Amino acid sequence: MCGMPQQPPDRSSPSRPVSQRRPDASMSLLTNVMDHSLDDGYAEAAARKKAEGSGGMPRTLRAKLGLAAGLVLAALVVTVGAAQARVAAPVVAKEREELIARIDRETDAADKLERQVDTLRNDVSDRQREALKKHGGDKGELVGLLSGATAVHGPGVKLVVDDAKEADQGGGGPRESAGFSDTGRVRDRDMQRVVNGLWQSGAEAVAINGQRLTALSAIRAAGDAILVDNRPLVPPYTVLAVGDGQRLSTRFQNSPDGLYLHALQENFGIRTSISAQDDVRLPAAPSVTVRTAQPRTEKGTS
Repeated sequence: MCGMPQQPPDRSSPSRPVSQRRPDASMSLLTNVMDHSLDDGYAEAAARKKAEGSGGMPRTLRAKLGLAAGLVLAALVVTVGAAQARVAAPVVAKEREELIARIDRETDAADKLERQVDTLRNDVSDRQREALKKHGGDKGELVGLLSGATAVHGPGVKLVVDDAKEADQGGGGPRESAGFSDTGRVRDRDMQRVVNGLWQSGAEAVAINGQRLTALSAIRAAGDAILVDNRPLVPPYTVLAVGDGQRLSTRFQNSPDGLYLHALQENFGIRTSISAQDDVRLPAAPSVTVRTAQPRTEKGTS
């Protein structure tokens, strides 16, 4: 049966009354907590205990004496502990001062011994250089140069190798799988390749941070530190090499070791710079160790 279409009801004027609803009806749990605090529960429990006679202060004399004894014992323990701490504080401070003084004395003694070792090492080096000059004949100067026993200067190159700017940030990378840590730090193997590349490119003498290298020098690592002949070096690492400056620089950069250093710069941010120098000065090696020696025989003698 069809009829006239009806208009939808007007929601602004409802035909039946609507019950008023609290605005916080949807937060009944929170409202219950706010209206009924936990103090009511505590009060109820206290009243129940009081009614049962199990709450409040102890009623019997024995219980009161036990409580008093416990309080006295706790106060005694706290007092004795405070007194012991007050007595031990000066002793600990004195022991600390004595330990600091002992460390300072031992440090001074170690520094003195190190200076004595350096003095003796320099004396041995001077004697070895004199022996080379005296018994080496015309080859004494060349032997001293090749062995690192004498200071040298002349044209060469200056190569500076430094850690990446983000060297303190760790992370994994391709170098880690090859035994390196991908932190942007220069490693002992890097410096080994740099020095060997310079030798192969025609360097006549090499030094790192003023430490002269010889045929017996060793470049190792102790943690993150690089050691040259057991002496720690700090970055940046300045490598000086005596040789034909421009030619030595070009040959090194085109060598496999020079390309390896360039790859470190491109891939890991290690900073490098190389330049030809008109005159570089290298000190003598601190100590030249003689492994084998034999007397020189004159011609016509057996």
